[in-house]
Amino acid sequence: MSDPATSDPVEKKYPAFRLVALGLQHVLVMYAGAVAVPLIVGSALQLPKEQVAMLVSADLFCCGIVTIIQSLGLWNIGIRLPIMMGISFTAVPSLIATGTNPALGMPGVVGAVIGSGVFTLLAAPFFGRWVRFFPPVVTGTVMLVIGLSLMRVGVNWAAGGQPMIKGANGMVPNPAYGAPFALAVAAIVLVSILLLTRVLKGFLSNLAVLMGIGIGFVIAIAAGKVDFHGVADADWVRVIHPLAFGWPIFEFWSTLSLCAVMTVMMIESTGQFLAVGDMVGRKISPRDLARGLRTDGIGNIIGGLLNTFTYTTYAQNVGLLQITGVFSRWVVAVGGAILMVFGSLPKVAFISASIPSYVVGGAAIVMFGMVSATGVKILSKVDFTANRRNLYIVAVSVGIAMVPVVADNIFDQLPSALEKFLHSGVLVGTFAAALLNILFNGVPAKERDEASRQADRPAPRTA
Repeated sequence: MSDPATSDPVEKKYPAFRLVALGLQHVLVMYAGAVAVPLIVGSALQLPKEQVAMLVSADLFCCGIVTIIQSLGLWNIGIRLPIMMGISFTAVPSLIATGTNPALGMPGVVGAVIGSGVFTLLAAPFFGRWVRFFPPVVTGTVMLVIGLSLMRVGVNWAAGGQPMIKGANGMVPNPAYGAPFALAVAAIVLVSILLLTRVLKGFLSNLAVLMGIGIGFVIAIAAGKVDFHGVADADWVRVIHPLAFGWPIFEFWSTLSLCAVMTVMMIESTGQFLAVGDMVGRKISPRDLARGLRTDGIGNIIGGLLNTFTYTTYAQNVGLLQITGVFSRWVVAVGGAILMVFGSLPKVAFISASIPSYVVGGAAIVMFGMVSATGVKILSKVDFTANRRNLYIVAVSVGIAMVPVVADNIFDQLPSALEKFLHSGVLVGTFAAALLNILFNGVPAKERDEASRQADRPAPRTA
């Protein structure tokens, strides 16, 4: 009798060397995206290099913890499939909006992340009932809004940082903003990523972003534009200390904004779970789905406590499963362990934090553009011909969401609570799309399970 562990691709175990090699491959595929988020948020919040390095370390360490929980399971948490978890770009606009608020800063970011994690954890068992309020016309619009909101961050980064920086007497113009060298390197990184994506095949094409950043980094080093201060003094091994920024600040509107983002991310995760289930020949039950989504919530809580951000399923690693045909959850778990090791090496984090903003800015334009492109891809499933009202849902939601992006101070004279709500383009866009969909298309009907549908069908006639 055959061992079920050998016939089930999810449970297949490999020799140690191959297990590590396959796990490292998963790490390489998601590394650039995982490192980019703390670099982006740290740059936008103008954090010192030491704190940015700490964010990178904490991010990698938490990516590993949450990946292991998702793939191997912990009590009633974790879908127990080869799912790689990583830090999400989707939440970046909300994180930056919260962190740049002088009254909140990083403690406010940490509080919002933990609060959204609690929301996700509690909502996971009931999420199947809520999905109906987020059809493709809503989720596609939200993803489009998120990508467009992020683009301003990417462009500023490519230009060398923020237009205004802190000076002795308040905010002053940044003299390095728009420097020709910064723009040139960002353009080289962008073109390199495009050419590498065109030339490379298979697994190597997944590393195009990482390679493009590497090319830009080498150019910046050769030009003497990189400051490696702190690398030599950094410890070889460091323990991640919880709540390094102080006690969290739980502010209602920043938490609500991130909860709206997490709702969209749960929809994305659901799609990824179903895709992996199809790959491995497993039907994803509502209970499986709840376990997987609980991991997103637990990931946020762990991430907040350990000074980092929001976590979700990484689509590029789902693509890697399809490319390699290796579906073992043990491979992914080893990848999580490798991430934890990387997160415990401060020198690695300091080197990552030494990458100039304009280098990652060139890659950010590609990555953030892909977020918008994902929204367009989702919207391609929407019928705009027979139901022209869907055009209004997209048009008005995107238009309203872009108001705080293109005019930062437009709501400053409104009451404080209303100003905070309207200042988040992602939050406003999500609410607008969901409400307009109800207005034009009605309240979506509840989906019943297959057993109920079978019961409603007439019995076959007998002769």
